Amino acid sequence: MEVKKNRAANTTITRDTAQFSKGTDNIYETVALLSKRANQIASDMKRELHKKIEEFSSNIDTMDEIYENREQIEVVRHYEQMPKPTLMATQEYLNDELYYRNPAKEDQNMQHLEALENETIAETTAEKQ
Repeated sequence: MEVKKNRAANTTITRDTAQFSKGTDNIYETVALLSKRANQIASDMKRELHKKIEEFSSNIDTMDEIYENREQIEVVRHYEQMPKPTLMATQEYLNDELYYRNPAKEDQNMQHLEALENETIAETTAEKQ
């Protein structure tokens, strides 16, 4: 995951709602899109964190366990200080870094194009007769 490349702020920022409807023409669709992307980011971050913590796990209790726990705590602190997935998804959307599509809109556009094509064919046939 490209967590380090994302320059999202760690705090909440007041934003213009018009920016959120520019790509989808519907703010509710944008919110759903951001929600899905934030869930993806959160699951990736969780997977990474568990992977790093597993490196510290061992079946043998030793004196080094205290130092390993410190390292584990540092890893967890790093992830706690990172921007929240919602803020990261929002930043990606505003920077036009997200690819998204709506199959329902694509179907409507295809039906509209087919209807226009059929009208053009019908007009062309009517002119020839």
